[in-house]
Amino acid sequence: MSNERKPLIVISGSSSGIGLAMTREMLGRGYAVLGLVRNASIDVVQHPDYRQQQVDMADSNELQSVIAEILKTLADPVRALVNNAGIGRMGYLEQLSVSDLRLVMDTNFLSHAIVTRAFLPLLKRQGYGDIVFIGSEAALSGSRQGSIYCASKFAIRGFAQALREECGKSNVRISLINPGAVRTPFFHDLHFEPGEGEDNAIAPEDVANALAMVLEARPGTVLDEINLSPLNQVWVKSGR
Repeated sequence: MSNERKPLIVISGSSSGIGLAMTREMLGRGYAVLGLVRNASIDVVQHPDYRQQQVDMADSNELQSVIAEILKTLADPVRALVNNAGIGRMGYLEQLSVSDLRLVMDTNFLSHAIVTRAFLPLLKRQGYGDIVFIGSEAALSGSRQGSIYCASKFAIRGFAQALREECGKSNVRISLINPGAVRTPFFHDLHFEPGEGEDNAIAPEDVANALAMVLEARPGTVLDEINLSPLNQVWVKSGR
C-alpha cells in the first residue's frame, strides 16, 4: 500500500446541500476533503478521507484565526479550494435589517475573499491548483426581493474574474459555477422554493459533476464560468 498522501480539496459549507454533494463526489474520485462547517458536532459524511473544521464563516476574526491554524498544520498537497458556503436573505430591501445585509455579504462574499487570500500563496508556491467559487444565477441578473443576495453573488463573480487575470501565470486556475435553483435545504428558511417537477430544479449532484469537470480539465485549460439552469424554472410558495 502506498503512503502517498491523497490530494486535498477544501470545501466550505460541506455538510449539506451542494457542499455535501461535492464532498461525496470528490471522496468518490479519490480525493481527501477538509470541510469548513458551521457545526462540527454533526458528521454526516463519516469517511476516512474526510475531516471537518467548525468555523463561523460570517465572523471574519474567527475565520482568519481558524484558517491560519489550518495552514500551519496542513501536510497534504492542496488540489483545490472550493468556496461554497452561502446564505439567503430575501425580501424587499426595506424589509431587510442592516444585520441581514452584513450577514449576507460577510457569508457569501467576504468569507470567500478571506479564505482565498489565505490559501492563494500556498497554491502559488505549489505551482498548481484550482480555486472554484460557487456563485449563482443571481450573479447574472438582479431580481425582485433579491437585492442583497444578488449583490453578494455579483461581488463573487467580479472577484473571480479579477483573480483569473491575476493568477494565470502562477498556474492557479480560477473558475466560477453559477447554478440556478438547486433542490437543497437552502430554501427551508425562505418563503418560496422550486416547483416539484424534476425539471424545475437542479440536483446538487449536477453541481458536483460540474466541479469534477473543472478539476479534470487539461491543466492548460480553464473553465472560467459554468451556468447551470433547470430545464423549466418554476417557483412556488413554500409550504413550510
